[in-house]
Amino acid sequence: MRVVCARSRADERTPLRGSRSNTRLVLPSVVYASSPRLSPLRFEPGTKYDYSNAGINTAGQIIEVVSGMLYQEFPVIVTSRERVLAALRHEQPDRTPRDFWAELPAWQRLFAHVGHTDKDKLLDALEVDVRHLEAPAPPECELGGRVFQNFWGERFVYKPTPWGPMREDVKGALAGAGSLAEVEAFAWPTPDCLDRSGLKSQCARYEQHALLYGFADVWQRPALVRGWEGMFLDMTERPDWVHFLCRKFVDFYQEDYTRAAEITSGRIDLYLVISDLGSQRGPLISAAMFREFVAPYLKEMTDCIHGLNGRVLFHSCGTVWPFIPDLIELGVDVLDPIQPTCPEMQPESLKRSFGNRLSYHGGIDMQNLLPSATPAQVAAEVRRYCEVLGRGGGYILGPAHLFQPDVSPQNVLAVYQASP
Repeated sequence: MRVVCARSRADERTPLRGSRSNTRLVLPSVVYASSPRLSPLRFEPGTKYDYSNAGINTAGQIIEVVSGMLYQEFPVIVTSRERVLAALRHEQPDRTPRDFWAELPAWQRLFAHVGHTDKDKLLDALEVDVRHLEAPAPPECELGGRVFQNFWGERFVYKPTPWGPMREDVKGALAGAGSLAEVEAFAWPTPDCLDRSGLKSQCARYEQHALLYGFADVWQRPALVRGWEGMFLDMTERPDWVHFLCRKFVDFYQEDYTRAAEITSGRIDLYLVISDLGSQRGPLISAAMFREFVAPYLKEMTDCIHGLNGRVLFHSCGTVWPFIPDLIELGVDVLDPIQPTCPEMQPESLKRSFGNRLSYHGGIDMQNLLPSATPAQVAAEVRRYCEVLGRGGGYILGPAHLFQPDVSPQNVLAVYQASP
């Protein structure tokens, strides 16, 4: 059975009307043809597909009949992924896209408030548009003295909070290295250590959402392995050590991202690259050091990601505005978390200075506003960011860094309930 639709001239300016009687749909000005001889099948149903003007016209007329509206007035159903991609093209989406980042204790506090522990259920309730894909890393190992080490050689302790332990970094595995040979001899991981076996199923589960993958770094986490003091001295006295460390990370994550793209058939929309370059008051390093030790490796990562048809979400805390023109030139698509540490990092200044050359992610102040403000004050700031940075697209709502456990559940919920 096929349906061929035709409209008379009298119908052209009025919506098609119809009514349901039991299971029968009455379509005025529509001609039914049931004979398969009118047009033989070109292929078996379900084996192929082909573009069909008649099919599209039929679908449009059915929409008009069922809805009682003109097709061009019928509301378009926008998926979360379409909403995010429209914003990143600097087109005005139907509403501001949303993402959600939280430390594990912050999740636990929020779960206690909502009365369940289902992450997807909570994210759906908050209408969050981005889902973060997971490829588990090898487990941490305990070194003694309550110090833990991950597969890269970053070391940390866990500090208690009422909602669970929080990581606090200490000097890394190579903080005491005395030679480049010792650095080279470290048991460096390979991309085989990440478990990407669940990526396909996650893509299927989050088919309607924008997908974010990875935790690549080009400078900061190498510094954590080396120790911050050692890294800053190395940049002046032993630059070859710094280049060796950065190269290890970049080679690893280029391969990781390439494998993830292949496994997911190019479905990943955003790839994360991190390196904290700013303090509360200004950059951590000079422009010259940035261009020597960060820029070349960041450019390799952005080229890799763009070659995978993805977009680069670059995370850098602190006052990073002096680096933003370089970041744009290097291929960064989205800047996170736009921590509001100074006038130049405020949304009005960012929008005025860089327009649609850059998109933004985050921004809702984690240090002062979210831990201590009222929900009404949080809501006002959310509206401000959405109105300023979201004008004409280019903004994904979220906190300026991961939600911390000292943020009340009411203020977390206010971020999403206030979003226009």
